[in-house]
Amino acid sequence: MRAGLARRGAAAAVAALICLPLLGSAAQARTRHDPAAGRHFAVTWAASADRQGAGPAERSYRLVVRTSVGGDALRIRLTNAFGEHPVTFSSAYAGLQRQGAELVGGSNRRLTFGGQPSVTVAAGETILSDPLPGRLAAQSNLVVSLYVTGAQGPTSGHGMAMQTSYATTGDHAAEEAANNWTDSMTSWYWLDAVSVRTPTATRSVVALGDSITDGWASSTDANRRWPDYLSRRLQAAPDSPVKGVANAGISGNKVLADGAGEAALRRFDRDVLSQPGVDTVFVYEGINDIKAHTGVTVDDLTTGYRQLADRAHAAGRCVVGATVMAYKGWPEYDAAGEAVRQGVNEWIRHSGVFDAVVDFDRITRSPYDPQALLPFLDSGDHIHPNDKGMQAMADAVDLAALRCDR
Repeated sequence: MRAGLARRGAAAAVAALICLPLLGSAAQARTRHDPAAGRHFAVTWAASADRQGAGPAERSYRLVVRTSVGGDALRIRLTNAFGEHPVTFSSAYAGLQRQGAELVGGSNRRLTFGGQPSVTVAAGETILSDPLPGRLAAQSNLVVSLYVTGAQGPTSGHGMAMQTSYATTGDHAAEEAANNWTDSMTSWYWLDAVSVRTPTATRSVVALGDSITDGWASSTDANRRWPDYLSRRLQAAPDSPVKGVANAGISGNKVLADGAGEAALRRFDRDVLSQPGVDTVFVYEGINDIKAHTGVTVDDLTTGYRQLADRAHAAGRCVVGATVMAYKGWPEYDAAGEAVRQGVNEWIRHSGVFDAVVDFDRITRSPYDPQALLPFLDSGDHIHPNDKGMQAMADAVDLAALRCDR
C-alpha cells in the first residue's frame, strides 16, 4: 500500500497485515492502547446481531458498511453469538467500495486471525481480526468480503441494514470486480463491528435503540439514519473529541423483553460495553415496550432505564437518555400507552439518572397535536421519522453532552 485509505486517490488501499494478540474481554476493549504512541482502538461502525435464518455453506458475502471515525490498524469483529454450530471463515478481505459490489482497484486486502488466513468461530463466540496497517478514512464505504464454509443452522447477523450488500456461491472474497456478485441483500451477516486505532483523546458513542435508531423509513444506501447524521455533525465539529458512532439499534427491540433481538438489558454488554474506545452510551428505546400492550408500567420501564444507566456508570461510561417520540396514528396507539409514554418522558426529563437528556419528543411532535409526530418529519406510518426527521433528531443533540468526564 502506498498511501492508505484516507485521501490519496482511487488506487489507495488498505495495507498488508500485521499480527497482534486478539482482544479478549470488555475491559480490554476499553483500555487496550499503546501508551508510548498515545493511541487506542475505537469503534467506527457496528450493527447489533440477532438470530437469523440458516446460512448456506460455501458462500461468499460482500458486506458494505459506513465508517464514522477514521484511523489506522483496522480490525473487524465476527460473531457467531446466535449460532448453534461452529462456522468457518475460510477467507476474509477488507476494501473500499467503488460502486455496487465493485471495489476500488488495489484496495482489497486479506485479513488474518492470529496470523492465519482462516478461522473457525465456535457457537456463541466472537473473534477479532488482526489489525490491518494503513489508514481508513472517516465516512468511508468499507467493504468486508467473507467466504463462509461449514455453516449450519441459524446464523448471526443484522436483519435490517438499510444498505445493499452482496453474496455469491463459492470463494470470490479476494476479487475486486463485481461480475460474480450476483445476489443483492439488505442484511449484514456475521460482521458486527469494525474498529480503528486513533489518538487516545478520540472517543466513540454507542446509540442503543430500536427501529428508529436502526433507520427504518430512512433512504436505503444513503446513510440517513439519525446516528449517521450525528456522525457527520461530529466529524465537522473541530472541538469535539467524540468522532466514532456505533449504531446498536435493532428493529422491534424492547428494553425489558426479548423478541426482535434480545432485550436491551440482555444485550447491553455485548453490543455496548464490549465496544472499544466508547465513553458515552445514548439510550433511545422504549416505544416497543409501551405499544405492545403487555401491561408495562412507567415504573417497569424506568427501572429498566435505571439498570442500564447503573451498568454504564459502573463501567465508567456516561449515559445520555432521550425522550420517547409521539406515535398517535400508529395502529397500536391507545390512551393507556400514551399515558405510559408521557409518564416515562417526565421521568427521563427530571429523574437525574442520565448524565444528559435529549428531548426528541419535544422537537419532533406536532404543535397542533402533541401526541402525534410533526407531519413534515413523519415517514407516513406515524411512528418512524423520514430523512428530515432523522436529521432533526441528530441536530437536537448537544454535542457537548456526548463528552464524558467519568
